[in-house]
Amino acid sequence: MTPDTPRTPVAGPGRPCSMAAALHVVGEKWALLAVRELFFGNHRFDRIVRNTGAPRDRLTARLRALEEAGVVERRRYSERPPRYEYHLTEAGRDLAPVAHALRTWGERWVMPEPPVTFAHEPEGGEPHPYEPVFVCGTCGQPARRGELHTEVHVPGWSVEGPVES
Repeated sequence: MTPDTPRTPVAGPGRPCSMAAALHVVGEKWALLAVRELFFGNHRFDRIVRNTGAPRDRLTARLRALEEAGVVERRRYSERPPRYEYHLTEAGRDLAPVAHALRTWGERWVMPEPPVTFAHEPEGGEPHPYEPVFVCGTCGQPARRGELHTEVHVPGWSVEGPVES
């Protein structure tokens, strides 16, 4: 799957919304924790189970759903018995900002101390703590609260909700 691959919109109750569609795919706890483990380089099922604490049957179902959605792919690493590793696809790797945003929020509002830290090691530079920032891809400037404005493109809907006919 690529960003240009035709996709069927996910329909549900309420406002048509990209966030709701994304949550339909990755919004369940075990799905996002499996993605976290893949980012950490843990590709085998047993490690993912151990590190997430997920029940095996639930994790199996989430990994299948992520595979069907094009977020992960299975790669065989053993013929006898047949065994597979899980790897993020391009769509899965594009979840990095989501994972970092959830981590940052959890560190600020939930955890007393960060259980994991990240360092940015730029080529030719000194390593330093990684602090993700939302940046506008058009102008390169940080996107600050109050600078983003919403345009609704779904007929029959406004920012406030359904438009009365």
